[in-house]
Amino acid sequence: YGPDDPVTLDHVKQAGATGVVSALHNIYDGRAWSLTDILERKRIIEAEGLTWSVVESIPVHNSIKIGSAERLRYVGWYK
Repeated sequence: YGPDDPVTLDHVKQAGATGVVSALHNIYDGRAWSLTDILERKRIIEAEGLTWSVVESIPVHNSIKIGSAERLRYVGWYK
């Protein structure tokens, strides 16, 4: 689940789920997620009566995937 996902939290509840798997998809370069952003996503999910107890894999930036010169910056953030 993510805010731009075409499957809404209402759809998730209709399917009988009690929780969702999510990530902060807008932070795609490996930077650390801020506590504020994490708590906001958690608030949105819990406001719909669901839980968020699993985080999807953190995306790997394309610079790492292709081995570009700037990859080391992203590797450092990813670690």
